[in-house]
Amino acid sequence: MEQPQSFTAFLNSEVIASGSLERMLAGIKPRFDEDPGAPILIFEDETGRQTDFDLRGSLADVVARAAPARARSGPGRPKLGVVAREISLLPRHWEWLEQQPNGASAAIRRLVDEARKRDPEEERRRLAVEATNRFLTAMAGNLPNYEEATRALFGRNWARFGELIVEWPEDIKSYAQRLAASAA
Repeated sequence: MEQPQSFTAFLNSEVIASGSLERMLAGIKPRFDEDPGAPILIFEDETGRQTDFDLRGSLADVVARAAPARARSGPGRPKLGVVAREISLLPRHWEWLEQQPNGASAAIRRLVDEARKRDPEEERRRLAVEATNRFLTAMAGNLPNYEEATRALFGRNWARFGELIVEWPEDIKSYAQRLAASAA
């Protein structure tokens, strides 16, 4: 079973809310209402991606706008969660795909599933490093030892990473360590 998304919101270098979408939005909405220009940055915890939400209106309005759409329109099979996207391949790749049983889409799905099964732990660690890097790029780019810390992160030198971020603001350091822990 998939875990629900969780988010962490920062105001400058301080965590002001963390948790499910609804909980995080409830935590930041009063700050936004006090000062709509406040530099609130929100990160999706699993991916480290920075996310924006329209915080205008009531909390109920904000949550309703932010909740994932239940149905999509356009190409794909929305009831199955399928969304059409575009990929670029060379002619030889298309020729090979056209020869596969059940068509090109089925062949690509099989290839992706096989690749994901090869080393799921390594894939999980790689994604955690990428998530940590996304966060560091947004929040720590101007902090001391940033470049060295990212080298330690990608080198998976956790002791060195910890040494390099020790003087960073507490919430930034803690969140970076939390994201990186999944890569260890």
